[in-house]
Amino acid sequence: MDATAHSTALGAPVERREGREKVTGTARYAAEQPRPGRAHAWPVPASIARGRVTGIDATAALDLPGVLAVLTHENAPRLTEPDDPTLAVLRDSRVPHRGWFVALVVGETLEAARAGAAAVRVDYAVEDHDVTLTADHPAAYAPEEANAGYPGTREHGDPEGAFAAADVRVDVGYRVPPLHNHPMEPHATTAEWHDGRLTVHTSTQGSTVVRGVLAGLFGVPEDQVTVVAEHVGGGFGSKGTPRPDVVLAALAARHTGRPVTLALPRRLMPAVVGHRAPTLHRLRLGARPDGRLVSLIHEVTTHTSHVKEFVEQAAVPARVMYAAPDSRTAHRVAPLDVPTPSWMRAPGEAPGMYALESAIDELATELDMDPVELRVVNEPDTEPDSGKPFSSRHLVECLREGARRFGWAARDPRPGSRTEGALLVGSGVAAAVYPVMAQPSTAAVRARPDGSFLVRINATDIGTGARTVLAQVAADALRVPVARVRTEVGCSDLPAASLAGGSSGTASWGWAVHEACARLAERLAEGPLPAEGVEARADTAGRADADSPYARHAFGAHFAEVTVDTVTGETRVRRLLGVYAAGHILNSRTARAQFVGGMTMGLGMALTEGSTMDAAFGDFTESDLASYHVPTHADVPDVEAHWIDEDDPHLNPMGSKGIGEIGIVGTAAAIGNAVFHATGVRFRELPLTPDRVLNGVRERGSS
Repeated sequence: MDATAHSTALGAPVERREGREKVTGTARYAAEQPRPGRAHAWPVPASIARGRVTGIDATAALDLPGVLAVLTHENAPRLTEPDDPTLAVLRDSRVPHRGWFVALVVGETLEAARAGAAAVRVDYAVEDHDVTLTADHPAAYAPEEANAGYPGTREHGDPEGAFAAADVRVDVGYRVPPLHNHPMEPHATTAEWHDGRLTVHTSTQGSTVVRGVLAGLFGVPEDQVTVVAEHVGGGFGSKGTPRPDVVLAALAARHTGRPVTLALPRRLMPAVVGHRAPTLHRLRLGARPDGRLVSLIHEVTTHTSHVKEFVEQAAVPARVMYAAPDSRTAHRVAPLDVPTPSWMRAPGEAPGMYALESAIDELATELDMDPVELRVVNEPDTEPDSGKPFSSRHLVECLREGARRFGWAARDPRPGSRTEGALLVGSGVAAAVYPVMAQPSTAAVRARPDGSFLVRINATDIGTGARTVLAQVAADALRVPVARVRTEVGCSDLPAASLAGGSSGTASWGWAVHEACARLAERLAEGPLPAEGVEARADTAGRADADSPYARHAFGAHFAEVTVDTVTGETRVRRLLGVYAAGHILNSRTARAQFVGGMTMGLGMALTEGSTMDAAFGDFTESDLASYHVPTHADVPDVEAHWIDEDDPHLNPMGSKGIGEIGIVGTAAAIGNAVFHATGVRFRELPLTPDRVLNGVRERGSS
């Protein structure tokens, strides 16, 4: 649909502005920046799980044609100490985990750099390592905080006593394996120094942050660093902070005096760009016969690295979801000799809600109660943890509307009651939640004499359609057709803005754009434009990040229908339905794509995606897309996303909530619950691979 067909209507399905460039291949990404004399770099990863480098022999590499330099901790230019220890590259001889970069080879061509990296010889002093997470790991401790600043532990009342006295009890454990982000575009950077000025094209979710980090590391003023991220091929959280590629590319460019491109090989990414840490869950739910919860206890054990602490906040969603007068939500973390975990789409919420919503389904079975009704019965009046009123909460409406669309009322609740030959057919439900977040941002908008408007803001479009939606926000505030608005994003020289993360991008950037446009509209009402046009700016600091008296969250409900093949154990998802309450939807086309993308990722989490930490070698065994299986189109034949429009005045000028992550939250649980309904077997470890499912079905059949 042509964008000019819409004027000021937010919510209209305006097609994304960069779409033609992307499908025709003219959109240039970080590694596709032709520069005169450009060289290429290839890293050398450590081949031990723990220890130190005792010697590096680069002679054979430097003798190869086309190899320009081999950088190591012995000869690399010295940088200042980074705030993020994962960026302390080529500084010393230590090896904190397998895959840690110990050298970088620069060559005239990509092939020369790769051959040079293979020729570098590294000697190590090997130390004993431990990469195996267990619920009772002796090194595990209770952190003060989990990711995003949440308290590590929260307790209300007497949860243990209430659980022991409950009429109906569920005490279960779940395991979620390590997961990898694997965006389509790998982490990549092209860096160039010219007269003391650094310019980098890098694949990042926030170039303002990257600029600040590089300026600090290299000791140059921030205005002497430009970071460009015009097109980014996905990130799913892994590009939310600077990664070693951007530091190494800038380091190599300074050392060689030439532009340098470093694109990380996919097999090396799991070790250096973060991963979703494995989580071991124990859920204890106590309820009355009518289904009302009296106790909720969610305890999570996860791992972090020895490089820096990162605690997946998987127990946090249980603080929001259901009315339980007595509760405890707690985290424990074990420092291991593993790569540093980091953000992955819906960190905390994705694994945490898988466990919680699976346990709620198990409680429904114990109560012989419809799982939709069990969730409705436990709907809280205020946020259980904080006691704050919700700014808006329409979870029950999502459940009811989803049940209607899915045909839930016709479902036979008996597990294993529906068969089609060798196939067992089942359906399941799960709820979803994601917090509403906003960060301070600045924006500028200029009215031009030709009647057009230019919006400038350092937002990052990581494939979500940010350019398009921000143009719609501006058009709405200015009361002009969206075709008259142009947007410039993805460069640190633009007005500073927050990163694309935490489903906060549009809410944060749109707030600043809306305010700048409102100010400009006031100026335009005063009289004619000067010949050079007129500009207005806005900075939302102090308001976008202000504490709110309301608990602000998006909610949703997922429904899944699956078939389980009793011969092969293969699980197929026939139907996947999501219904969401996420404020006002600003673009129905791009929003649907975000919801469906999240649901597809949740399907992968349930059925195909899983990584294994090899205890002997200290390495992820599934390190590429041949062994780490992400869903394809054939895996998602029927996926529907719908939403309930919310009029929530306590959010931002657009009344919008983030939508990038809630689609994955709860999807895995809905599929797992459907598999139980199909088979009568409760599987508590992801992913639900054919071998696990077949063994479970056979064991049940023989019992």
